[in-house]
Amino acid sequence: MYSADNRRYEKMVYRRSGKSGLKLPTVSLGLWHNFGDTASYENMERLCFTAFDHGITHFDLANNYGPQPGSAEKNFGRIFKENFLPYRDEMIISTKAGYTMWDGPYGDWGSRKYLLASLDQSLKRMGLDYVDIFYHHRMDPETPLEETMGALDQAVKSGKALYAGISNYDGETLKKACRILEDLKCPFVINQNRYSIFDRTIEKNGLKEAAQEEGKGIIAFSPLAQGMLTNRYLNGIPSDSRMMTDGRFLKAGQLTEEKVQQICDLNEIARERGESLAQMALKWVMKDDVVTSVLVGASKPEQILDNLKVMEGTGFSEEELQKIDEITFRV
Repeated sequence: MYSADNRRYEKMVYRRSGKSGLKLPTVSLGLWHNFGDTASYENMERLCFTAFDHGITHFDLANNYGPQPGSAEKNFGRIFKENFLPYRDEMIISTKAGYTMWDGPYGDWGSRKYLLASLDQSLKRMGLDYVDIFYHHRMDPETPLEETMGALDQAVKSGKALYAGISNYDGETLKKACRILEDLKCPFVINQNRYSIFDRTIEKNGLKEAAQEEGKGIIAFSPLAQGMLTNRYLNGIPSDSRMMTDGRFLKAGQLTEEKVQQICDLNEIARERGESLAQMALKWVMKDDVVTSVLVGASKPEQILDNLKVMEGTGFSEEELQKIDEITFRV
């Protein structure tokens, strides 16, 4: 059986999620990719071991992560049972529901019926009594917000989740959700949203500002813009790129000549800072106290170790931030 590194907490920095008591590692491991039925189980184990051995205590899943939907939770559940049982109280395990999971009117969106049934299925697949964070995965334009938030509250009060979270919400809806969950006295602590140098949506839709005002944390996914903010595409599309084989990833049409030039110019700033482009991009997401953690995916352990370098080096000068913005918003 796996035995965790005794020095795993020596270097990791933990940040409080908003004004809550929950702390998350600066870097968290997302299981969106490379944990489905098409991936190597031995490699999944290596990824989880490397993460935990270096202080990454948070493992993030969703009901539909695969392929096939549910397979990432199932595979993680096996890894947990075989290796991590002694460490359960040192781990933050999160899952979500909100995207299509099964046929019929009760397998999607944000109804009470769907969310609570999905959570039961997720716990069964992972072999857990509870998850630490249960998220609603996306806003539902038809289900009343009171019903969706009430389902999160029920998940917590039933003991099947410790905290509630929401994902892919905008600032206005976040504030409404806060009022509902406050009235229910439900511990809602975190928002999960896409955020990177190339994707500033949470700045435009009010989510980042609202989270700060409400004292809620943010965990950012796709901080490397699906690999664009790494050295992988500095010379165009490599022959082994997953964009050629997996539609969930970056599309070839997104990597225009102009975008490649932006990547190269950002890489030059990173080089001047003595950092890799990925290290700089992760550090940019974490440049203020609003973002609690960044979610990274990995196909090999070395990528996790590279991402941990976000905790090294210096912050940004105003001049560097201005240069990054000028490159990013260049027409």
